[in-house]
Amino acid sequence: MKGFAAFLAMASLAVPVAAQDSVGPHNRAEAVKIIAGLRQIVSPNGLQAIETIPIGGIKQVVSIRSQDLRNPVIIYFHGGPGFVEMPLDWWWDRGWDEYFTVVQWDQRNAGKTYTASGANDPALLTPERYQQDAEELVQWARKRFGKRKVFVLGHSWGSMLGLKLAAAHPEWLYAYIGMGQMTNGRESEQRGWAWTLAQAKADNNVEAIRELESIAPYAQGDAPLPVDALLIQRKWLGHYGGAAWRRTGGDFEMAAFKLAPEYSDEDVRNAFKGQPPVTQALLPKILTTDLSTIRTLKVPLILLLGRHDINVSSDVAAEWYAQVNAPSKRLVWFERSGHHITSEEPGKLLMTLVDYARPIAAKAGDVAP
Repeated sequence: MKGFAAFLAMASLAVPVAAQDSVGPHNRAEAVKIIAGLRQIVSPNGLQAIETIPIGGIKQVVSIRSQDLRNPVIIYFHGGPGFVEMPLDWWWDRGWDEYFTVVQWDQRNAGKTYTASGANDPALLTPERYQQDAEELVQWARKRFGKRKVFVLGHSWGSMLGLKLAAAHPEWLYAYIGMGQMTNGRESEQRGWAWTLAQAKADNNVEAIRELESIAPYAQGDAPLPVDALLIQRKWLGHYGGAAWRRTGGDFEMAAFKLAPEYSDEDVRNAFKGQPPVTQALLPKILTTDLSTIRTLKVPLILLLGRHDINVSSDVAAEWYAQVNAPSKRLVWFERSGHHITSEEPGKLLMTLVDYARPIAAKAGDVAP
């Protein structure tokens, strides 16, 4: 009892002193330092690195995180175009590096690649150039980690790159993993517009109805989709939770961006400087692209779809999935997600990758013992 009483006495003396101290963190630098320390990889078999590599004639930047480099490689193709997801992975991909060597890539004109290489010549902002970049990146990763095959996970715009790569080079992949999968872009856009207008009418939102009807007929015909019309559709689609389920706006995860330990202050400032020209150059083309003509894959397919994804219609993707042929295929629905599965159901996402992707590599002997 005497020892316990002494402990209480010491604790009571410490409280006023501690109360005088500021709890912080006081700025971004302090917050980032805390997060970086918590997620530091200390495993002797692991790797935590930011690497700048030559891709497509410019310097492009990747992050690498692995608790054990003997595990299979998974390369993440981010959405957008012109968006980045490397600075968001610190909070949604906790645990991935225990089962995979995770490669995050900032594409040209975005994020750390923009910091490294600056703005691209507009003539290089084409779907074809980005596709070639994606192929070069996979080739680099196979050589860098001594792997015959890797996984590619494509999200949103990245799923267009990923699906086309899987169709062209199945020999490079254990499986292709599509999330928020783009298939028939024009059909997805039309359904998104119709759904959003229906929500606006049910809400008696005069402003939304007026703006949405002003762009009708939306995504019809063969012409590229005007960016101004697209931005109106996305504005109200996000407002009604068509991007992030039951969350107005769909950009809730951006708060995590400012605390990214991989990003310097300069990277944060530069992250989206290159997005406007990419939007103008690419979106009208890619959102009217029809990938549903890809009906055969020679690599296993894993499709991850948010039940409430209107941004890139999960219903349209599921209809394509029902018709595609592959050595094996699996569709996993995320019932509490829209377009942002990584942020909306990160636990289920990790379990899905461990349960359905990693065993493919394990069968080939490409996992840590």
